[in-house]
Amino acid sequence: MRITEADLSQFTVSETWYRHMTGATFTDGVKYLADNAGAYWLIDECLFRQRFRRVRAEEFQVWILRVNGSTAVLTCEDGNNNEVHAKRIEFTDFPLPEIKLYFCNNVLMLPSEY
Repeated sequence: MRITEADLSQFTVSETWYRHMTGATFTDGVKYLADNAGAYWLIDECLFRQRFRRVRAEEFQVWILRVNGSTAVLTCEDGNNNEVHAKRIEFTDFPLPEIKLYFCNNVLMLPSEY
């Protein structure tokens, strides 16, 4: 699993939208991230959390995974640096120290695809 910020920055427009089992969709860049970082679990975490009223109430969400060794914290913010939800990840081998994803209009995307 080798992925860099530069790899992700190449995604600016999504030609294909992928449907998640929740009914939400995700972009080419998010699929690339999941495929190359073994991170389909991250898509699931962001999209399954939409069942929480407080998360779902935010029209624009910023999901941030911060890795610390083999653990991480996944937070959802409202776009104004206000935390809406947080979850501790007990184990991860995610290759980047941090990743941000945006969720709006029922689409999960890389910031460069917004």
